[in-house]
Parts: sequence; structure tokens; C-alpha cells
Amino acid sequence: MPTPALSLGFSPCPNDTFIFHALVSGAVPTAGFTFAPEVLADVETLNHWALAGRLDVTKLSFHALGLVLDEYVLLGAGAALGRGCGPLLVSLPGLEPAKLGDQTVAVPGHYTTAALLLRLAYPECQSVVAMPFDQIMPALARGEVGAGVIIHEGRFTYRRHGLQLVRDLGRWWEETTGQPIPLGGIAARRSLGRERLLAVERAIRASLELARREPDRSRDYIRAQAQELEEEVIAQHIALYVNDFSLDLGAAGREAVAEFMKGGERLGIFPAGSGERFSLVA
Repeated sequence: MPTPALSLGFSPCPNDTFIFHALVSGAVPTAGFTFAPEVLADVETLNHWALAGRLDVTKLSFHALGLVLDEYVLLGAGAALGRGCGPLLVSLPGLEPAKLGDQTVAVPGHYTTAALLLRLAYPECQSVVAMPFDQIMPALARGEVGAGVIIHEGRFTYRRHGLQLVRDLGRWWEETTGQPIPLGGIAARRSLGRERLLAVERAIRASLELARREPDRSRDYIRAQAQELEEEVIAQHIALYVNDFSLDLGAAGREAVAEFMKGGERLGIFPAGSGERFSLVA
């Protein structure tokens, strides 16, 4: 029986390329499956593909995960989850939080965790427009939107665009729930079966372990995908979004994801019971 080749998608962001390089370069063995050539796309594109069931194994936002639980299950390795790493709500100087309800707010995709966090923290923000994450700060600087939710390297560069911090949405989440903020994870088709799902999870974990032991091995691959990012920003990005939760969500990580899913349930976005059925681990 031929070994199945599973389709794999993740983002070109440094945290994902750092995690997956050893796996896609063949430095980490796989058992019972192989990966087809990887597909790199921005997270909102990956979210839409997950909604369409396009890939076998994929990075996606936890917002999108709550909408695809009939098809996909969350793996315990590869996630971006932690403290001090959440999306930032920013604006041109002078905007007061009390006036956010009067503004059009840009989000990096309707199915991103950032978009759901905005709804949880500021339900009065009804005028929301989605755009690629790297276009939000320039749109703000041009005055095309009143505020924007930024992710990725925007955390380190928004001041260069003359923008102010309105609210750290990740900090809001942490203070409100006591939990670290779940940003994105790796999901795989339930139809792969438990043993193969566990094998994929082990391979992702082994890839990250190798990247941690030998960080220079993946440097050129990360730089090529990150394109214009400076070395310092790449290093900050990896340090912020890759942590022990990326290696293994564990009970604490799954509890944080469950809390996020329940937040989506309360808003009527996720089906009832999503907080109990997202994880490969019962």
C-alpha cells in the first residue's frame, strides 16, 4: 500500500518557517505518511482554505478552527499561544477608546483571532473591514480607516508609521480570563485517523526540537520567506511566537483554547460544545 502524501500549508512568517523547516527539508523522518510540497500562504488565505477543506494539515487561526471542527482537529504541536504576544489595536494619535464605536476598524481577515478578539473586547465596533495584515498600518497612516488591529511584526514597527497603541488586545484577554492568548494552531483532517494524526504531531514536534537545537540550519529558509524583514525583527518574531506551547500545548494550552472557543460560543459564532471537541487529546 503506497504511503500517503499529505498536503501541508503554513504561513511565510518566521515562527512557522522556523517550526516547519526541518520537516519540509527532509531533516526529520516521518512514519506512515509523507508531505507533499508545502504551500505557503498568509494566515487568512489558510483560514479560507480550511473552511473549504482544501489541505490535510494546515496552520489556521483559532477563530477559523472553531468553524471547521467537523472536519479538522487541533494538533498539540506547532501552535502560537502565549503571553504578551496578542494583537494590538492601534490608530493615529488622538483617538480615544470611548470613540471606537464611531470608527471603521481594519482587521487582518474576518476569520483571524484578531478579528474575534476585537468583537470580544469591543462589541460596539460594528464597522469592520478586512485587509491583508501588511496593508493595515499604511491604510491607517493615510487616514483610510480610523483604527486597525495589527499582528505579526507590526507589534515591533507600528511606531515607525506614526501610530499609537489604543489597546493591547492580548493583554485585555489575559487580564479578563487569566489565560494566555491562543493565536493560531496546526489542524489536521479528522479522517486521517488517530494514529496518523499522532504521527504528524510527533513529526512537527521533532522539527521544532531540531530548529531549537540548530537554529542556523533554517536561517536562509526563514529569511527567504520573510523577504523584507530585518534580521532583528525576524529574531524578535520567533522569540515572541515560538515557545514551549509550540512544542506541546499541554493541559494549560488546551484550557486556554477551550476558553477562547467558549468566548466564540457566547457570541454565537461557534457551535455549542466547541470548547470540548477541538483537541486531539480528550
